[in-house]
Amino acid sequence: MVRVSLPRKELFDIPQGVIYLDGNSLGVLPKGAAARATQVIENEWGNQLIKAWNTAGWMALPQVVGDRIADLLGAPSGSVATGDTLSIKVYQALAAALKMRPDRRVILSDNGNFPSDLYMAQGLIETIDKGYELRTPAPENVIDAITEDIAVVMLTQVDYRSGRMHDMRAITEKAHAMGAVMIWDLAHSAGAVPVDLTASNAEFAVGCSYKYLNGGPGAPAFIYVRPDIVDTIKPALSGWLGHDAPFAMELDYRPAMSTERMRVGTPPILQLAVLQDALEAWDGVAMEDLRAASIALSETFIREVEARCPTLTLASPRDPHQRGSQVSFAFENGYPAMQALIERGVIGDFRAPNIMRFGFTPLYLDEKDVVAAAEIIEDVINNDIWRDPKYHSVSRVT
Repeated sequence: MVRVSLPRKELFDIPQGVIYLDGNSLGVLPKGAAARATQVIENEWGNQLIKAWNTAGWMALPQVVGDRIADLLGAPSGSVATGDTLSIKVYQALAAALKMRPDRRVILSDNGNFPSDLYMAQGLIETIDKGYELRTPAPENVIDAITEDIAVVMLTQVDYRSGRMHDMRAITEKAHAMGAVMIWDLAHSAGAVPVDLTASNAEFAVGCSYKYLNGGPGAPAFIYVRPDIVDTIKPALSGWLGHDAPFAMELDYRPAMSTERMRVGTPPILQLAVLQDALEAWDGVAMEDLRAASIALSETFIREVEARCPTLTLASPRDPHQRGSQVSFAFENGYPAMQALIERGVIGDFRAPNIMRFGFTPLYLDEKDVVAAAEIIEDVINNDIWRDPKYHSVSRVT
């Protein structure tokens, strides 16, 4: 691989006057995405119609994109399937994992996990109705809470509020030592921090592609299954496209002999095509280079903001090796302050109750952007610009 330097701003369409620090929630538009979508709509769908499933390679697209994502996760070809939503993939992984430990009844997560993951676990427990229990200790207590009664450990590697990062290898080793199955949610990891799923030995991983992978709103999720166990996994959602031979139209389900068995419904071709184009930005990018750039940007940001805004409190780990590619500051009036920043072109986001969250995406950010953002934050906070009543009207999406 010929390694490229960062950032690669020329590959992205960033609005003029905007410093975008929210790639941890929704990535920016790759410059080729609109043309790719138009090609699929006008040429493939428009001209080829249903033939495009074969002539345009639509049927293979989920696996083609899955293999490209696998490259970024230290996973082998064929081990990542794409499609559906992250919540569906969490449900699939968790249901399959519980079947692997039929004599145990405890799912272990933590109370900092993304709420949707916990909701899916709660819903699955109610659906099964066989006495399962969800335990959610504090994140720092998780490893000690992994005991011999745990069936599945389900964690998000990078905390969505603070950016605190779990030690994937240490926790997976402890889970396996206690006989539990390991599931990692990589929503805030994929494309943000180096991940080596093969080395971790985890059974499952899931994630989304609209954050650091820049696949666009509603971009499909992904699921990884460790290759040595895939032919034993029993999908809870036995969808048509997870069948070994969908067009045989058999009445009984026969799962595909690969991670493809974790596919459910018809793949979202438009979104997958855009995601495929977005992933080209990673050509030549070494994750260790990206991680080094991310740490440099976030360290500069913390230093600049703390020097300028003493009323803000760092809510992320001080050690850069213990956090993902985001930095959060706590501020009592974080919501209106963030709205004021957004109006001035510094786009981050807010998470209740008091977290101002900023993501660092070295593919399209540099040190100049970070320093300029800190200067605008200083103005908004120290000059009380956030007090304007217009910034206090709470929108549906924060």
